Amino acid sequence: MIDDEMISLQNLKQKLVEFCPDIEVAAIAQKPEEAIVMIRQHNPDVIFLDIEMPRMSGFRMLDELNDLHFEIIFTTAYNHYAVDAIRAKAFDYLMKPVGIKDLQNCVERLLKHVAEKTDVRSDAQRIYHPPFKSQEEMISIPTNDGLEFIPVKSIVHIVSSSNYSKIFLNDGKSLFVTRLLGEFEDMLAPYNFFRVHNSHLINLTYIKRYIRGEGGQVIMQNGEVIDVSRRKKDEFLKALSYAR
Repeated sequence: MIDDEMISLQNLKQKLVEFCPDIEVAAIAQKPEEAIVMIRQHNPDVIFLDIEMPRMSGFRMLDELNDLHFEIIFTTAYNHYAVDAIRAKAFDYLMKPVGIKDLQNCVERLLKHVAEKTDVRSDAQRIYHPPFKSQEEMISIPTNDGLEFIPVKSIVHIVSSSNYSKIFLNDGKSLFVTRLLGEFEDMLAPYNFFRVHNSHLINLTYIKRYIRGEGGQVIMQNGEVIDVSRRKKDEFLKALSYAR
C-alpha cells in the first residue's frame, strides 16, 4: 500500500485485516521511492496506490517500474483521474474514504481475477512445460562477466531481495542474481519448484517438514524455516502431494 498520508494507510490496512482476510499486507510506504524498492522486493500480486503524492505521483511511480507484474487498485480522494487510471490498466479505482463494502467487492473480484490468471498460466505451463522435468538439467545464471550454469538439483530455495534474487544451494553456498523471483518461478515450475510466498520459491524435494498454521511453515533440509502464504496453502499442499 502506498499513500503519503499515514492515517489513510492505517485505515486501509485495518479494513483489509478485519474485512478482507484473504489479502496479506506485505508492506506499506509513504514515499513512492521507498515503494518502488518494496515492490521489487516483495513482488506483490496487487498494490493499493494513492495518486496525488509529493514529488512523485502514483502514475509516475508506475512509469519508474517499467514492467508491471501486479494488479493496481488506485485509492484517491479525487474522481477526475478515472480516465488516466483506465489508461494505466488499473484493476479498480476506489474513492477515499474507502468504504468497507466497496473494498470487499473489489477484493472479491480481484481474488477471482488472480485465480483465473493462475489457472491460465498453469495450463500454459502444462502445455509447454511438462511437469516434473529431471532436475539433472542445468539452468543459466547471469554473472558480471557472462553466464554460470548450475544444476537444478543444487538449488534448495530462492529468496527475493529488492531487484535481486538470492539462490541458496545444497552445498551451503548462495548466489546473488540480477533476476526477479517471478522469472525463476516461471523457469523452475516444471522442475518441482513452488512459490510458497511472495518472496520465497522452494524446491519441493528439499522439504524436510511442514508445520500446520494459517498458511503454515516449511522446514527445508538446510534448516531454513519458510512461511507459506495463507492464500497459497491449498495450492501448495496439492503440489506437495503430487511431488511426493
